[in-house]
Amino acid sequence: MNKDSPAIAMDNTANFDRIWSILKKEYPDPQPELDYSNEFELLIATILSAQCTDVQVNKVTNELFRKYTNVEALAAADLDVLEKEIYSTGFYRAKSKNIKRTSQLILSDFNGKVPDTMEELTTFPGVARKTANIVLARGFGKVEGIAVDTHVKRVSGKLGLTENTDPKKIEQDLMKLAEQKDWEDLSMTLILHGRRVCDAKKPQCIVCLLSKLCPSSLV
Repeated sequence: MNKDSPAIAMDNTANFDRIWSILKKEYPDPQPELDYSNEFELLIATILSAQCTDVQVNKVTNELFRKYTNVEALAAADLDVLEKEIYSTGFYRAKSKNIKRTSQLILSDFNGKVPDTMEELTTFPGVARKTANIVLARGFGKVEGIAVDTHVKRVSGKLGLTENTDPKKIEQDLMKLAEQKDWEDLSMTLILHGRRVCDAKKPQCIVCLLSKLCPSSLV
């Protein structure tokens, strides 16, 4: 079984309110762990975060944003050099091309400013709904959906909140369960829970506060 797939197919959505109440108490102020100082840096950091830890992305962007201080600089970046600079984040060839092209499009199509709509953001290469949701919520305060990364996919599946494996369908399932004002916090909370407790390889069910409500619990 794929480690990111739901452990078992069981509808546990009736317990969502109880699950969410417990999670909110456990993670009262869920904050993103990516470092950025503006919407453009947030967009680039989020693109780099695909299949990479936030800790490693922060190490890379700490140097990257010192060298490339604005969108113009990254739009003019040498791809061979950029590949080496972001190598440790994985998928560096695709990411470097996407970052450079996205920077160019921001200059040519959006007057040098990161757009603030889902439709416009998802026109950029390497930017799907997950990345767009993060940029909209954290950069512009617009909560239009739920960012579904590998942690959200895994944890929501194990908790029986969705039986889907496609991120778009998982997002729709979760949006039906939670109030819109909670969408951003729900995503960040599931991410934190996935990192700290519901690990992909060794889930710590014995200490998980959700074990009695989780159909996948090993306790």
